[in-house]
Amino acid sequence: MLYKNTKNLIENIKPVLTISEQNVNIVNKEKLKQTIIDELAENITLNPDLTIKKACYWLIWQIGQNSGVYPASIHEFYLARARGEFEDLTVPAINVRGFTYETVRALLKTTLKKKVGAFILELARSEMKYTNQPPFEYAGVIIAAAIKEGFQGPLFIQLDHGQVGLKKYAQNPDEEIKNLKNLIQESIAAGFYNIDIDASTLVDLSQKTIAEQQKKNFEVTAHLTAFIRELEPAGITVSVGGEIGEIGGKNSTAEELKTFIDGYNETINDVENFPGLSKISVQSGATHGGVVLPDGSIAKVQIDFTVLKELGEIARKNGMGGVVQHGASTLPGELFNKFPENQTLEIHLATDFQNIIMDSPVLPEELREKMYAWIRENCAAEREEDWTDEQFIYKLRKKVWGAFKKEFFELPPSIKMEFSEALQDKFGFFMDKVNVGNTQELLTKFVNVQKINQPMPDELKTIL
Repeated sequence: MLYKNTKNLIENIKPVLTISEQNVNIVNKEKLKQTIIDELAENITLNPDLTIKKACYWLIWQIGQNSGVYPASIHEFYLARARGEFEDLTVPAINVRGFTYETVRALLKTTLKKKVGAFILELARSEMKYTNQPPFEYAGVIIAAAIKEGFQGPLFIQLDHGQVGLKKYAQNPDEEIKNLKNLIQESIAAGFYNIDIDASTLVDLSQKTIAEQQKKNFEVTAHLTAFIRELEPAGITVSVGGEIGEIGGKNSTAEELKTFIDGYNETINDVENFPGLSKISVQSGATHGGVVLPDGSIAKVQIDFTVLKELGEIARKNGMGGVVQHGASTLPGELFNKFPENQTLEIHLATDFQNIIMDSPVLPEELREKMYAWIRENCAAEREEDWTDEQFIYKLRKKVWGAFKKEFFELPPSIKMEFSEALQDKFGFFMDKVNVGNTQELLTKFVNVQKINQPMPDELKTIL
């Protein structure tokens, strides 16, 4: 049910919640879980009225704070890894591009069953645009799913690939950095306390020395880190990641990493007690979404695990938790246990979960045909000349999520259940492979949660 206006929203939640400017108290927990939290998730996702969406976000956030759901930073956990206080696990960071409420619920069912505390939910700058999920909406839906499933504890929400656009930077660097800062500010305000800065797009391999190649990368990363430190809520050190190698390009080297670290540290060394990076993304052979063959299948990719192990050791010697592997979800299943074996700190997973839904036999064929027709009509300019139709559809079907939010949200419960069970199986497989089961207790040794009240929207103040 979509609320007609903010007054209608308040009338619907009155039997369940009591609201003041400082707090939201739950008076009927059973009805909250049965109906109201679903309605809030639906409205923050689908309601065309931005005022109602923002009001739903505020309510979800405050309910979460009173239900033990705390958006948090993984920074201290990663520094504990740098100190050698644990090893042999790789934190999965999962991009949820669409079907978000149900997908996160499926993930949380799995984490609760396996007592997983070390996991991240993330969305990239580019994904926010084509999935039509701004930071407040994405964070709000995640928290709503946590409330629905009874999840409690730290919840790590991350801006993945806070990327500097190379073309836009070349045209107007100040404007591009300003736009990225605005997104970072918006993300932190929404509860993204983990920010990955990707200025690897500025690496210039035409320069003669590695220091010259990496110069803009480490300078912009340091500049944005300083900006993030100014925005942190009291008691929270946002986890900041950097990146030295564009995913899909040549493999990163030890010299590149050392040069980046030295340049970054030199850039920020005049700031006292300045927390730097907690991790660094490197290239070891993967490609986002996998390499799509003409028949639409995915080519086998060779990951150089020696790169991950060697560069991870360098990162830890320099105070970071280790290195991050992007573009991994379409790799062969037998490879995933090698990431914790080689001490990879974090692994990013997205496409395989999308494929579970897109390729499912229970996805209504009429909906699939509509989506593919939409791709052919709206994404034709992105098609490369040598692509087959199968490659074109596979590479660009991620773009349908924003346009078909309503259709996915309103799928019949029986289909949602089929998707949920398949997703739970896949999440469980990954959790086992990267060895993050039973990490809830380990996590609480290092991660401090903070209760943070968000300011009530003016529209709600007026009505109340």
